[in-house]
Amino acid sequence: MTEKLVKIQNELKAPKNQYNGFGKYKYRNQEDILEAVKPLLFKHGLHLTITDEIHQVGDLIYVQAEAVITDGENYVSTTAQAGIDPNRKGMDIAQSFGSSSSYARKYALNGLFLIDDTKDADSTNTHDKAPVEDDKAWLNKNTPQYNKAIEFLKSGGDLNKILTKYKMKKEIKEELSNLN
Repeated sequence: MTEKLVKIQNELKAPKNQYNGFGKYKYRNQEDILEAVKPLLFKHGLHLTITDEIHQVGDLIYVQAEAVITDGENYVSTTAQAGIDPNRKGMDIAQSFGSSSSYARKYALNGLFLIDDTKDADSTNTHDKAPVEDDKAWLNKNTPQYNKAIEFLKSGGDLNKILTKYKMKKEIKEELSNLN
């Protein structure tokens, strides 16, 4: 199961086919990812489902999306959340929930398939705020992420793809580059 997922992560090309004329940037949405991944799921004999749950903590309402990939026996899943503003200007309540659902689903898929959105509008549009320091997570030894990176590289993956998602110490980078 894991080997097949790593192959899909390596083969998947989900181009940014959407364009935001207001912000003047290209981006990908959930539908772009699904269109790109469906043939790979078929090729490798895997099944993908995405579900949503609505949660409330205090006054905050949010949707949690879960993406699950399975071979019928084993599975891997990821989750992502997005806040819901039922009073969002220009949207009725169904549109507000749908928009948040699509956003959470997209990021659950990004996590599952290691899709890097560092150049997406969400990360480049500062909304007139000061730039934020590099917020990539650290890749540390003996963690599930480290083991996943090793599997990815052993199956032919590119270290540069991992470097777009994680910061790492020099010795870890050297160790991983020897697998490449």
